[in-house]
Amino acid sequence: MEPGCVGENDGLTFWLAKPEDYADVMSISEDIYSGNDYLPHRYHKWMTEPDRVVILARRAGKLVALESGVVVDDGRTVVVEGLRVCPTERGHGVAGVIQRFADSYLKKLYPSIKVKRLTRGDDPGPEKLSKFRLLARRAKLMLEEGAGGPASKHLSLETEEQLRAILLDPDISSRLQLPGGAIIQDWQPLQPIEGNLAVLKRQNLTWFAGGGLVDKPAFLSFYTPPYPVPYGGRAVRLNIDMFGTDQGLARGALVAILERVRAELRGIVMMHVYLHGSLWESLREFCQTDSGVQQWRNNWEQLLLERDL
Repeated sequence: MEPGCVGENDGLTFWLAKPEDYADVMSISEDIYSGNDYLPHRYHKWMTEPDRVVILARRAGKLVALESGVVVDDGRTVVVEGLRVCPTERGHGVAGVIQRFADSYLKKLYPSIKVKRLTRGDDPGPEKLSKFRLLARRAKLMLEEGAGGPASKHLSLETEEQLRAILLDPDISSRLQLPGGAIIQDWQPLQPIEGNLAVLKRQNLTWFAGGGLVDKPAFLSFYTPPYPVPYGGRAVRLNIDMFGTDQGLARGALVAILERVRAELRGIVMMHVYLHGSLWESLREFCQTDSGVQQWRNNWEQLLLERDL
């Protein structure tokens, strides 16, 4: 094998991604997620993120695919994300080849891994689903521009102690109906355990709690700092995750988040709101009472899948 190559299979060679591969990665990512791709913003952060591995596949020296995995849950779980294949190679099995290599490579690096988890934004069909355990389905509301509403009574969680008390409460999964028992940060499922608090902290999230007691809220939400995406040439993406099923608290959480983040928003704002399926229609109607907001895409589910590794 060539120096630096970590494996080969089916005519592909596999490499660990480097910062200088950024331009090549972007060249195979055109039009991914309809201009809402997160990787242009996150790629360089991934290069230094603890316990993350980013693998590239090349054919005759040309980059054709990427797959990434981050090890969480105290080393028991690998969450895979970022999969992409260059347009000319799609439909030829390249995705499966790099996924199988990544699974094997990660297992060798981290023998403690027991399960592989991923989230998908589409239903892959019964054949592919049969290879996984379907842990949860969550709705995704996609909006363009901003939203407004009445004053919110949600509490901003400003200290690590506040957040720790909420996340490590043994009742949190049943009380907030966590999807698959996990806190899904954007597309990354994490068990609410001590070892994952550092993973959540490095995402620089802003948290809010509403309803119930301060340390046992009936609703929990957070947002990821807005970041630029290719859509329209001047858009920013705002990811919001919500946990709980109360419609009023969901509306209040959205208002609280937008009140906090509004000064950071410029141009077109693509809001991705991940929430319990029972809240989707109510929150959609609430948002569209604001003349500056429009639904960008029909109801889209987020599937949480798992299989043994």
